[in-house]
Parts: sequence; C-alpha cells; structure tokens
Amino acid sequence: MLVSKCLQARDMAYCPYSRFPVGAAILTADGAIISGCNVENASYGLTVCAERTAIQRAVVEGHTQFTAIAVTCDIKDRFVGPCGACRQVLMEFGSDWTVYLTKPDGSYKKTSLNELLPLAFSPADLMKN
Repeated sequence: MLVSKCLQARDMAYCPYSRFPVGAAILTADGAIISGCNVENASYGLTVCAERTAIQRAVVEGHTQFTAIAVTCDIKDRFVGPCGACRQVLMEFGSDWTVYLTKPDGSYKKTSLNELLPLAFSPADLMKN
C-alpha cells in the first residue's frame, strides 16, 4: 500500500521546470499513510521535495512518529534515494525508519534511514555537552 501511494503521489507532482516528478508516502506509527509530491517554484530555492511535503502534511495532521517511507521518481533503471536535505529532515523524527526506494514499475529496494545517512546529526546531539 505504501509503494502504491508513493506512485500515486508522484503523478500529482508540480514540476514544470525540472520535469522530474517525485512521490513519497510515509507510514505513521499508528498506521496512517500520508503522501506528498514535489512542488516546484520559479524561484528554484523555494521548491519543496516530496519527502518534506509528506512530513509537513503528517505533522499538520498530528503525526510525529513514523516507521517507514516509500519514495519514487521516473528513473527506471536504478533505485534513487532522497536528497541529503530530505534525509536530514527524516532524521529529525527518528533514525529507525524503513525506506523503500521505488521504481516506476512498483519494484523496490528496502533499506534504512541509518544506512542512507550514517553518522547523522540528530536532536539527541543537541542534548550532549
């Protein structure tokens, strides 16, 4: 279901400049699925990635604990992961995420956020002296 939702979200992407649609779907700790897509802007720096759109939507809906995310784009010949900024945003909500890197045909590679962002800076680092 998570993979299917990320593929559906990709189809909603607003990407007139890059023409690189991305979709993401997050599984919350209580079983809800929240999706997001990339939303570009003519001022390129204001573009928001699919993963961050999904996180922001989830937080607005009261979710801050997550177990998994599925991410997809239109690249067919390899699995593509979240950008560095999105990896850091995901880490804000814990390091124990399952990540499904998904191709357009629905095939996926299962990995983890810890694998994608080793030695990450996290909220716990702010508590150390």
